[in-house]
Amino acid sequence: MLTLSEYVLKRNGVPLGSKGSLVKNLNNSFGAESNAKFWKYWNPIWGFYLSKFIYLPLKKYLPQSVAALVAFGVSGSLHDLAIGIAGQGWQNFFTIWFLTMGLFLNTSKSLGINYSKFRCTGRVIINTSSIVFCFILTKIFINMPF
Repeated sequence: MLTLSEYVLKRNGVPLGSKGSLVKNLNNSFGAESNAKFWKYWNPIWGFYLSKFIYLPLKKYLPQSVAALVAFGVSGSLHDLAIGIAGQGWQNFFTIWFLTMGLFLNTSKSLGINYSKFRCTGRVIINTSSIVFCFILTKIFINMPF
């Protein structure tokens, strides 16, 4: 297993904490040619720990898509926990939003969706739109009367 520093270097192409690493991270993730590659580059420190403690252990026993969805759910729950600790109460918003993004990831992977034919600006728009789309779906779901 890679160390955190090795993982970040592999993901970003620059060492952890080096000058320009944030810009490189944003360029890699938002300019990615697929939703899967967006998540590969997004927040490599968080991704390292989610991968090490959630995704990879689950992937030994579950299909990759299920392990990824659980990792997204855990990540969302931890974000909700942080909001709760900050005094805002438990909301479940991030858990649902992250699960929605995990479903979007699994769907786009299974359909083989790729935007490499678009210039970087187009890929930035598509990747940003996918996050906004999942956000809107989450807001709609949360506000639905059950």
